[in-house]
Amino acid sequence: MAVVFDRPHALADVPMHYCPGCGHGIIHRLVAEAIDSIGAEGRTVGVASVGCSVFSYNYFNVDMVQAAHGRAPAVATGVKRANPENIVFTYQGDGDLAAIGTAETVHSAARGENITVIFVNNAIYGMTGGQMAPTSLPGQVTQTSPYGRDVATVGYPVKVCEMLSQLDGPAYIERVAVNSVANIRKAGRAIKKAFRYQDEKKGFSLIEVISTCPTNWGMTPEKAMKWAEENMIPYYPLGVYRDKYAEKK
Repeated sequence: MAVVFDRPHALADVPMHYCPGCGHGIIHRLVAEAIDSIGAEGRTVGVASVGCSVFSYNYFNVDMVQAAHGRAPAVATGVKRANPENIVFTYQGDGDLAAIGTAETVHSAARGENITVIFVNNAIYGMTGGQMAPTSLPGQVTQTSPYGRDVATVGYPVKVCEMLSQLDGPAYIERVAVNSVANIRKAGRAIKKAFRYQDEKKGFSLIEVISTCPTNWGMTPEKAMKWAEENMIPYYPLGVYRDKYAEKK
């Protein structure tokens, strides 16, 4: 009997601990499929930072390094420069990448470091209890914004793809989502392209993935998917924000 769907080899065959409805498990699979697609399992190094994303080191059959909070792009830069033949990726959440890690993200992108950044945006601090994140939406209720995010006092959300797309360094910037089968397929293609670009030495890529956090949003998984579709995606439009090589065609 033909096998039409199977576990990617780069994904560890272990149960995942994530909350029901969390997008991390889906994204892990897509990353593993991308690693498999270029045959890079034996030469891939992942860099996990702080937050729910840190547990990614349990789920990939590749070498993993844990970075301090926000420092994953800096660590990945060092790993890649020391071992340029390796495929190096970071796996980070919004509280990590878009807050304490903003400088590392911006400057690794500006330098065009030949690494791949997987950025999971669920608009909240997940692991530490549901505080407001740099990506929390205007009016969004969190543990530290019980009356909703007030842009007059705390400012507007950080739109990472839009910001990085203004730099000359990045090769490829795209925002995707994992709230539907169609969007998951598009996300898979984008992540594979980012890994392929690195393998072809084209430079810095970042894939932002709109995801859900039902536990800290206080919703069922079904309602969280709908909330992401109706609120997050309109505020964070999906699509390619920069493709340096496509522009030359």
